[in-house]
Amino acid sequence: MNGVSGRMGYRQHLVRSILAIREQGGVLLSDGITRVQVEPLLVGRSEAKLAELAAKHGLEHWTTDLDAALADDRWSIYSDFLVTKARAAALKKAITAGKAIYTEKPTAESFDEALELARLAQEAGVKNGVVHDKLYLPGLQKLKRLIDSGFFGRILSVRGEFGYWVFEGDWQPAQRPSWNYRAEDGGGIIVDMFPHWSYVLENLFGRVESVYAKAVTEVPERVDERGETYRATADDAAYAIFELEGGITAQLNSSWTTRVNRDELVEFQVDGTHGSAVVGLFGCKIQPRNATPKPVWNPDLADDHDYAADWIESPGNRDFQNGFQEQWEEFIRHVVEDAPNHYDFLAGARGVLLAEEGLRSNAEGRRIEIPVVTLDSPVETVAVPGDASELTGAR
Repeated sequence: MNGVSGRMGYRQHLVRSILAIREQGGVLLSDGITRVQVEPLLVGRSEAKLAELAAKHGLEHWTTDLDAALADDRWSIYSDFLVTKARAAALKKAITAGKAIYTEKPTAESFDEALELARLAQEAGVKNGVVHDKLYLPGLQKLKRLIDSGFFGRILSVRGEFGYWVFEGDWQPAQRPSWNYRAEDGGGIIVDMFPHWSYVLENLFGRVESVYAKAVTEVPERVDERGETYRATADDAAYAIFELEGGITAQLNSSWTTRVNRDELVEFQVDGTHGSAVVGLFGCKIQPRNATPKPVWNPDLADDHDYAADWIESPGNRDFQNGFQEQWEEFIRHVVEDAPNHYDFLAGARGVLLAEEGLRSNAEGRRIEIPVVTLDSPVETVAVPGDASELTGAR
């Protein structure tokens, strides 16, 4: 587990996934009887942090030597929670070592490199998976069930709002690491969130066929973990329109500079000919067409109708476990007994491409078509006007 001392690596992957799996006696396999137990090896740069984590959770194995860990046949899976800039190089080492690989997204800083990782993994015959945690949220699982049941009729549009106010770091500490706001360190909300939107949209509604995005840096100066002021060079808000196969339009706003006035930090409204739904991390409210009110626009009279009361809370009808743990268990079954795995490096590459083309859309001020991505997709380097960097994408 490389990068396990970071926020996501520690909280979601170590504590709420691997340690939770250990506590329940391992991962139950498809026969409904056999369980496979897991043993973590913590990897990082700081001996002190690793020793502290190991002691806190009663773990035996930790090291600062990644090469030695990859060379040790006792460890069959390599998992990566490093900052984006360091990820691709470590993943290539793991591929060369023949390890099964499970990694956070984005898998690389460019589509070219992300696609190369997918090709290298296939050539090496190593099993690979990329975190798709949002699909396992209770709210989105309820939404998937509505879609599968035909509740919406023909889906027309998707509107999504994600975000919250991240403090600047001066009078209150920021809730996110400072590298998130430095483009040179791999930061930016498009790079962070568009890979999520890629797999959410394609797995629930259909392939993303085009993107039009506007990215902004709304807070130009922040204060880092050492109390030092720095210039924010990465986008902290992005407003995008995605065209999906089947004629569905998705509008998604992502922002670390907005104050929350909704039930949850992320909410999606899906409108269809037969009904609509509003879902978040956990909640799912529905309004079928036979229970839809008939609003009449009249700006001269105050409207005292309680529109929120017209929505019905959709029941869960099942127990939902932590989404990170659930996907970890699926990947372990994939490694141990070759169970299906849909979220591989190629899916990760599609997410990187969408982020890359979102940045290009912003730089060029136009709609960008998204090609179908395969292992044989061509790549070329494109200079983006107004940006000193170069972006790579399938054309």
